[in-house]
Amino acid sequence: MYVILIYDVAEKRVGKMLKQCRQYLCWIQNSVFEGELSEVKLRELQHKIENLIDKKEDSVIIFSNKMGYHMSKDILGKERMSTDNFL
Repeated sequence: MYVILIYDVAEKRVGKMLKQCRQYLCWIQNSVFEGELSEVKLRELQHKIENLIDKKEDSVIIFSNKMGYHMSKDILGKERMSTDNFL
């Protein structure tokens, strides 16, 4: 499934969050990732994130779509990392 993950975490956890997310998804902008994951890998990532964040301070939003290729994507300005193989 196609996944977009966005996070807003305390500064002391940003590095760990970035490292964790990059193991599963492509980093496309500050605090924004996208990519294809199986349902099992998505649950695995969610579990790791839950153990990393402080639920009283941090926010993580995960959009998922089993038919991600039916989405359009427009990029204005510089693209951090090409994701042509995803959309």
